[in-house]
Amino acid sequence: MNRREFLRIVGQSAAIAGVGGCAGSLPGSRAGKAAPNILFCISDDQSWLHAGAYGDKVVQTPHFDRIAREGVLFTHAFCASPCCTPSRSAILTGQEIWRLEEAGVLMGTFPKKFTVFTELLAEAGYHVGYVHKGWSPGNYKVSGWEHNPAGAKKYSKRRRKPPFKGAKATDYAGNFADFLSERSAGRPFFFWYGCKEPHRSYEKGSGVRAGKRLEDVVVPDSLPDVPEVRSDICDYYLEIEWFDEYLGRMIKLLEEAGELENTLVVVTSDNGTPFPRAKANLYDLGVRMPLAVRWGSRVPAERIVDDFVSLADLAPTFLEAAQVRIPSEMTARSFLDVLVSGKSGHVDRRRDRVFTASERVTWCRPNGAGYPSRAIRTHRRLYIRNYEPDRWPAGDPDIEAWPEGVYGDINAGPTKTYMIEHKDDPEVAPLFGPAFGKRPAEELYDVEADPWQLHNLADDTAYSKDKAELAARLERYQRRTRDPRIEGKNPWDYYAYYQGDIVKRPVKVNRSSR
Repeated sequence: MNRREFLRIVGQSAAIAGVGGCAGSLPGSRAGKAAPNILFCISDDQSWLHAGAYGDKVVQTPHFDRIAREGVLFTHAFCASPCCTPSRSAILTGQEIWRLEEAGVLMGTFPKKFTVFTELLAEAGYHVGYVHKGWSPGNYKVSGWEHNPAGAKKYSKRRRKPPFKGAKATDYAGNFADFLSERSAGRPFFFWYGCKEPHRSYEKGSGVRAGKRLEDVVVPDSLPDVPEVRSDICDYYLEIEWFDEYLGRMIKLLEEAGELENTLVVVTSDNGTPFPRAKANLYDLGVRMPLAVRWGSRVPAERIVDDFVSLADLAPTFLEAAQVRIPSEMTARSFLDVLVSGKSGHVDRRRDRVFTASERVTWCRPNGAGYPSRAIRTHRRLYIRNYEPDRWPAGDPDIEAWPEGVYGDINAGPTKTYMIEHKDDPEVAPLFGPAFGKRPAEELYDVEADPWQLHNLADDTAYSKDKAELAARLERYQRRTRDPRIEGKNPWDYYAYYQGDIVKRPVKVNRSSR
């Protein structure tokens, strides 16, 4: 199908649906209201700082910046868990990961009993599909799913060779065009743009070869400021730009088809950057996400919102926008009211905190054990509860985890290698411990004075009241949402680990909390 034929088909759909591509009312939705299209764009392993709209001068993200400018930019969006699989489980179900059993760990499965918003939209009449990475990695088929929970049909036939190694050859936008061409006239759509980038591995030195300058990079205080790390960050930036390029191509397709103004466009990531003390950690670099939302005149433009939003909140938000009933088991809350409010800054006073969690990530400790943690983040503080402080949070230093090597919860790459090889150097040693070493049962950070969360105040008596209050708020929420950890239960360490064709099963031991 050529471009002209594609535009003719989707143009017919727009003309039948109404001005601006506005879709008709859906079966099972509130009668008389039009349902929007929804384009959900999720990168893989991108922290919130790394987009032009957040002030980064090196990475070029003009299309993310456009969505932010023509809609709402969120400054305090957080994923539910700093790891691909559980984060995506929470997005799909609108629930905390501790409620999702095997779906709450990396390389797990997805119990069929959990309701996902994609199926509710399909039942309500939406044309639903996804490209490349939906719910992953894991094995959903063993739980009875006939298709990926992100959508009944995957679009990944179109190919386009990237200009650098490490990036996928999937033509994300070309597959989106195929998806749109298969939609019947007047039918609203939901499309999950699941980009692989900027997940490792990267082509080493590709960022510099593409014209990025090492001296322009801002290195987080949690990493050593050396050329090797700066170059690694440039390679990471290049892959963010690949994601953004395809975002721009998708927006252009919608514009040319007259569909953009009635499309709710959401752009975010699943978890933080794949560097030490980021991804797989409950610090901001691991869980704080970019988030920009555009929906034509429905969402007033040029706004920056500081309310806390969890990516689990996307499920009820999408359903409310589509006028589909929100299931009672969803613990997350729609933020559609914030989107359409026209307000900036602090809009909803109830959105003053967010909760995050982590269980098992890679198989990098004896018997496949995880590093269980829970956290509450407010505008002033971050409190983390580590349930197994005797374990290595980044993975054991003596266990080789495929494909990451030792300290397996940190992705392999030049920065990790440099820190391990130079761990005794004066400029690296103070950073190596916080990233690779063991941690106490409680952590508390003043995020205003210490934005990289490097100075633990949990034992400082001046912060005892803050620590007690945050610990109590976290516990109340865990009890209300039925977190097994709060009752000393631990099913997560015994779930099967589906690594492609290899299935690892932890050995059951007679212990209550490990």
